[in-house]
Amino acid sequence: MKPLRTVTGRVAVLDRPDVDTDQIIPKQFLKRIERTGYGKFLFQDWRFDEDGNEHPGFELNRPEFRNASILLAGRNFGCGSSREHAAWALQDYGFDAVVAPSFGDIFRTNAGKIGMLAITLPEDEVGRLMESIDLDTGSEMTVDLERRVIVAPDGREVSFAFDEATRERILNGLDDIALTLEHEDAIAAYEATHSIA
Repeated sequence: MKPLRTVTGRVAVLDRPDVDTDQIIPKQFLKRIERTGYGKFLFQDWRFDEDGNEHPGFELNRPEFRNASILLAGRNFGCGSSREHAAWALQDYGFDAVVAPSFGDIFRTNAGKIGMLAITLPEDEVGRLMESIDLDTGSEMTVDLERRVIVAPDGREVSFAFDEATRERILNGLDDIALTLEHEDAIAAYEATHSIA
C-alpha cells in the first residue's frame, strides 16, 4: 500500500443515497482473485447498456468528471454486502478519496485497509461541496489527510474527523501485512521459544 498524505484532483459527484456494493461492483465480476482490474467494471449496470455502450446520463460518464480522483457521494455510500471488491473497484478506477454523509461500516473499513479515504461530513456540508463543483468544466479539490481538511474549489477549507489508527496506517502506507511485520522480531522470538519452525 502506498502512503497517502494529500489528494488533489478532479472531483466527480454521485448525488445518490444508499449506493450499495452490488451497484458499485456487480456480483458477476467477483470471480477474479487479484485486487486489480476491477475499475473497468465499476458501476457497470449504471455506466453501460447491455451492448457495452456508455449511458450518457450516468454521472461518471460526464466529460467533466472523467479521471476524477475524489468522489462526492450521497448518504450511506457502500452499504449492503461486505464485498471488499467495491473499495478495490473504486481505487482501481482512480478514486483515492470518497466524501459522503455516511458510509456502510464494512465499506469504510475495507477502504481504509487499502489506503483509500472514506471521509464523513455532515450532509449539508457535502451538499455545499457538491454545489461548489463547476458542472460545465469540472473542478479540482484537495483532501489533506495530514491536516484533516478538504480545500473546496473556491478555496474554502472544511475540517473533517478521521479515525487516528486508520489515518496513521494510510499516511505511512501500512497494510495488514506491513503492520504485522512491524512485530517481526517479537514473532521470531516467540517462534524460537515455542519450537515453531
